[in-house]
Amino acid sequence: MPDTSDIHSAHNTNDHKYYVYVVRCADGTLYTGYTTNIERRIATHNAGKGGSYTRTHRPVTLVIAWSFATKGDALRAEHAFKGLSRTQKLQRIAASTSLDGE
Repeated sequence: MPDTSDIHSAHNTNDHKYYVYVVRCADGTLYTGYTTNIERRIATHNAGKGGSYTRTHRPVTLVIAWSFATKGDALRAEHAFKGLSRTQKLQRIAASTSLDGE
């Protein structure tokens, strides 16, 4: 797993351009994705043009986002986060910890 100890909330930094984000869908489920523009991606999801899952679970609201220096790091972190249980995801979100628990 990549070293993600330098992950910051996307709302606290503008020096990275690759993001892993988590949204809460209207039914309470979580959806995780990758983007280079969080605001545009959330708007796309809510317009029904995002991922096929979110199309049927709108509206979505941003829960948290982590920023990364490279696309590869972001995609690896997204994959790792998607492998967590819902409970683990909620714990990471609540603690605002890095995606690999560091």
